[in-house]
Amino acid sequence: MTPSASATETRVIVFARAPEAGMAKTRLIPALGAHGAAALHSLLIERALATAISAAVGAVELWCAPSAQHPLLAASARRHGIAAFTQCEGDLGARMQHAVTTTLAAVQRVIIIGTDCPVLTAEVLRAAAAALDAKQDAVLTPAEDGGYVLLGLARCEARLFDDIEWGSDRVLALTRARLTELRWRWHELPTLWDVDRPADLARLHKTGLLPELPD
Repeated sequence: MTPSASATETRVIVFARAPEAGMAKTRLIPALGAHGAAALHSLLIERALATAISAAVGAVELWCAPSAQHPLLAASARRHGIAAFTQCEGDLGARMQHAVTTTLAAVQRVIIIGTDCPVLTAEVLRAAAAALDAKQDAVLTPAEDGGYVLLGLARCEARLFDDIEWGSDRVLALTRARLTELRWRWHELPTLWDVDRPADLARLHKTGLLPELPD
């Protein structure tokens, strides 16, 4: 797909942790084992990157923890021909704020996604980009678990990231409240679901999105 004219002013950030056994998708270890959970995480990273690239809404960047030099993440970036950056220290909010602030210093709009939502599609990313093109300050794709799977911003404010209970079911509600307090124009896309817990695995299998996923 040919990028739109606005694509040069938009970047898509994919936030990813290295798929190391015992460190990745830890809530799935009881069901998959440490190595199985890490293997699933690797598949999810690859799907997120492929989706972001196919959306063609702007350049894609891989923001890595613990480091952009981690061999598994560096290999993913090379395979997809994209730039890789190291996430800063701090909680998820501090790391997201740093990535967004850094990116908005170079372009007008940024869309940040994680790797836990395999049902996130290129069409959703295009809808998010369109909302930002339509002069929305922010766009959200809610997650069923009370978080969000996508955040698009045309401006950045620390209030969106400070003192948020990351990983809780209050992330989305708190973010909505902060956006309201800031009096920003913002848009929500349809709710999607993450793969976080053993119960999500059967749902993932049924989608057929990751045929490499072991039974």
